[in-house]
Formats: sequence, C-alpha cells, structure tokens
Amino acid sequence: MDEQEVRQATQRYGSRTLESQFQISPVYHTPLPLKPHLCNVCCSEVRIGHTLSEAERQHVAKRRYKVQECLIKTGIHCPEDKVPNIAVLGSGGGLRAMISLLGSLSQLKEGALLDSIMYLCGVSGSTWCMASVYDKKDWSTNLETLNKNIIQRLAEGSVSWSAIGEKLVKYYNEKKDNFSLTDVWAAVIVSKMVKEINENKLSGQRNNYPKDPYPVYTVIDKQCKCENLLADSWFEITPDDSGYSLTGAYVDSTSFGSQFNNGQKIQHWPEMDMLYLQGLCGSALGDTEEIKKAIYEAIKHLIKGKIGCMEESRTPPEQKADKVLLALVDLNLCVLNGEDPTQYLKTLKELLKEKHPEAEECTLHVLKKVTSGEKISEEEAQKYTLCVCKIIIVSFEGGMWDVIKKAFQRIWGWTWGTTNNFIYNMKVKDVHPSVLQSQTRPYIDAGLLLNSPYFTALRKERHVDLIISLDFSSGDPFLTVKEAAKMCKERHIPFPNVVIPKEKTPLDFYVFEGSGDVPTVIHIPLFNIVNCNGEVEKWRERYSTSKWTYSREDITDLMEKAALNIKNNKKKLIQEIEKTISKNK
Repeated sequence: MDEQEVRQATQRYGSRTLESQFQISPVYHTPLPLKPHLCNVCCSEVRIGHTLSEAERQHVAKRRYKVQECLIKTGIHCPEDKVPNIAVLGSGGGLRAMISLLGSLSQLKEGALLDSIMYLCGVSGSTWCMASVYDKKDWSTNLETLNKNIIQRLAEGSVSWSAIGEKLVKYYNEKKDNFSLTDVWAAVIVSKMVKEINENKLSGQRNNYPKDPYPVYTVIDKQCKCENLLADSWFEITPDDSGYSLTGAYVDSTSFGSQFNNGQKIQHWPEMDMLYLQGLCGSALGDTEEIKKAIYEAIKHLIKGKIGCMEESRTPPEQKADKVLLALVDLNLCVLNGEDPTQYLKTLKELLKEKHPEAEECTLHVLKKVTSGEKISEEEAQKYTLCVCKIIIVSFEGGMWDVIKKAFQRIWGWTWGTTNNFIYNMKVKDVHPSVLQSQTRPYIDAGLLLNSPYFTALRKERHVDLIISLDFSSGDPFLTVKEAAKMCKERHIPFPNVVIPKEKTPLDFYVFEGSGDVPTVIHIPLFNIVNCNGEVEKWRERYSTSKWTYSREDITDLMEKAALNIKNNKKKLIQEIEKTISKNK
C-alpha cells in the first residue's frame, strides 16, 4: 500500500484506523560488526512498538471491503467506516479442538457469516486446524472440498516411522543445541495425530489469503509464565511477524529462530515449518507422565524401525547398542508406570558386561537397590539412562544415535521450545530485563496459561469490537472467559464484566457486554444442553483430550455438534454484530 492509498484509506476509515492500521512503527537499527563466518545480512528485522506490521495493516484494509459486502448480503447496513473488527477464537483441546473448529468454520461459511470475520486466532489444537486450512490459498472459497480432504486424511491417512525418523534427524541437524522436546513432539506425536508431515513454511502464506480472515497463532514464553512475568508471556506468530503481543517487540517470521544481538541478525537459521509450529502450539495434551510415556513409546518405534530397515548392514556392536537403547526405554516406562524394572536391568547387565565395565557397574548399583526392595525414582532412572547412553553411544556418531541421546537428555531436563531470542541484548522499555538478557527463550503451548487466544485478539492496535470465543476445552466450560476477565483486570485491559450463570449444564450461547471501547464477548461452549440433548458428560467422555486418534464417524459426529452451535445461533450472532455496529456509531 503506497502513501496515496494510506491517505485515501485514512480519509475513509477515520482516526480509529489511522492510529492502528497505518502508523509506521519504529525499527531499531544497531549495526554490529559481523564475524566472518556469520550471516552477512546487515539489515535489522526487529520491530519495537505497539503497531501492526505493514502486511497486517494492508490485509485488514483490504478485508474491510469483504466484511462490509458480507454484512450487506446478510441484511446488515454498515457504513464503510463503521465496519466492525470481529475475531473468532479457537481454544485448545487436541484433535477435539482441531475438528470442532473445522466444523464451526464450515457452518459459518454455510450461514454466510465467515466473510464477516477479520481475525482467526488459535491456541493448541485449534492451530492444527488453522495450519491445515491456511495451507490452501483462499481456503474459505473452497471449504467444502478442503473439509473432505482433511476428514479423509485424519480418518485414513498415515505417516511411516521411517519418514518420522528422517524428519527428526533433520530437525536435530538444523538445531543442534536448540533441539528440544518440541522437535521430538512435533515429529513423532503431532505428525501421527494430524496424519501428515507438513514442511511448508508459515511465510509461504503471505499474500496467499486475501479472501480469508487474518491468522494469528498463539504460544507463551514458558520462563515468563514461571516467573509470573505475565505481560511478557503472550507470544503471537503470524505469516508476517512474530513477537510479544502485550509488550510490543516483533521480528519478521522468516527470521524467528535466527540469532540476533542488539537488534541485528548475526546468523540466519532455517525458518520453522508448519509441523514444528503445530508442535510448538499444541504440546499440552496430557499431564507430564502421559507425555513422557508417549515420547518413550515413539522412541521405541523409531529404534525398531531403524533395526528393521538396516538389519543386514548393522555390525554386532550396533546391534547390541540398539538392544541397550530398547531396554533403557522399557526401563523408563516401567518406572513411570510404577512397575518392577528388574527384568530390564538384568538384560542391560548382560548386554553391558565385559565390553562396558563402567556402564555395567552403574547397572549393578541400580539392580542391587531394586532387588533389595527399594524403588528407584524417575530421576534415578533418567540419570542411569544418560550414564549408559554416554558410554554405549560414544562410538557411534551422527543420525539417529545423536537424536535419541539428545531426546533422553531433553526428557530429563524437560526442555521445550528452545528458540534464539531476537531481542537479546536490546533495550526495550516494556520488556523485563531477564527476557532481554537471555540468548534463547522457551516457548510452549498457551493452554498451560490460558486455553484461548484472548490476548492476541485484545491487542489494542487490532481494535477488535466483537469476540466470538469457541471454547473446546475440557472441564469447566467457563474457565477461559473467567481467567481472561481476571487477567485483563490485573493488566488494565478493557474487558466486559463476566458474571457466570448458575446452571450446572451450560447453554450454547452467552454474551458478555461492556460499554465504550470494551469489546463484546460471545462465549460458546462446545458441548452444551442444547446440542447434546442433555447428555453433555457422555459427549465429553467420548471426546477426551487424551484421545489421539479419531474414526471417520468420530470426526463427522463432532463436526456436526460444533456446527450446531453456530447454526442454532445465527440470528443471535447477527443481532450482536448489529449491536456492535450501533455501539461504534
């Protein structure tokens, strides 16, 4: 958009848009001498300030015409400069959330309301749906065909363990020290759940969706969450830029993960692909023990797959090392399950004797404890595993050997989402010093803090007027909206007063309103007394978060339930849009 277009758009949309849509944000340029072996790109890609990226501003400006056109077709008269910014929020919930969001979007399309949406924001499982639909240009114009393809893939698709192994090695080779459990989770768990290894890049979606809502993926900074630095916790990722939503620090998404120093990129790293993004956003699908068990089981499959593919070419030492690794995995699974690991310790003792005296000694020590009636802790099992790995794998370097050893280390340290910090060594007013002084940051599933992407929609520069919160969470059907209200009050962010109704079983449509610049929030629980005919608990049990594979019947039934929440409330949605427009006037 050139300067003349900006002036024309400003005249059309008024000062509200001038402030948020067309203000040019400051960019820090702090040239640093580059080392010869580092990247020779000398331009800063770090943007500091509470403004939208140029690409997002252009998208929103163009999208307004589409939204206005949609509203007119729906029978809603709306002046061009009063077109509301409507955001749909998809919560977390694993495959349940992915499929439910797909069903909701399909019904919005069928009800001729999808084109009224300005933003589509997601956390955790909802981002898996977003990754699938935004993979296709102008997806909202051909959603019916896209639905069929996604359903077919989820119900009947598969990903081979050899392909997973290759992907995991690729992640390790690209990242080395920054290799974390997120890489393992994405490659071995998420790929199996979504039935594909999507290697497309998020930046590939740029200018690929002029007819679609603008997508925003949300994660959190784990360290900020643990240190209660909640203003710095919220981190958003779009096709154009990525950064801290509330404190205003962003980097071009093609460089998210590259090394920076004082705002200057000093070494370019490969841009993350969509599979890794799905792993980054969606890693809170169960408690810690369940995740560990899933990862250990996946490692077993990888080792067995490697053995099967290379049986004839493997040397006796390599074959023995494979058996040691399998026994170590089973040992750790036994400890996690509270079972007796004696048989695996005896197997390891036999495999390690004579050739590896140090590892054999460690094994005898642990075996003695177990046979005397003591239980070994998870930490002891992990230390023992790393000790043996270090000794047994020292002779083998590269490929799956290094990956498995590193995976064991990351499980022990519970290391997730390690990413180079693009604001390292910078001076940014609203960002906590501890964030600025860290060379890397750990990013994790936002559902561990708030299972809905409210804070990306509430970013003041976006001027969102109406939020449609599709809540696919398990447990308390009002938890996300209650927590959002509480967090907003603590941070002085405009949010409507939330009064929770007294009924035990939720209805299918709630409206929380505020005055002035406070956005209206529509809250829609997935399973409710209306679409479940009173059998809410039955449906919740059928679609638990820990359910990691769905049949075709599971998928179609769930999509139908999610669609009913939109279909049954179309008139109410239109009424709330009309009220929002009147409030804007």
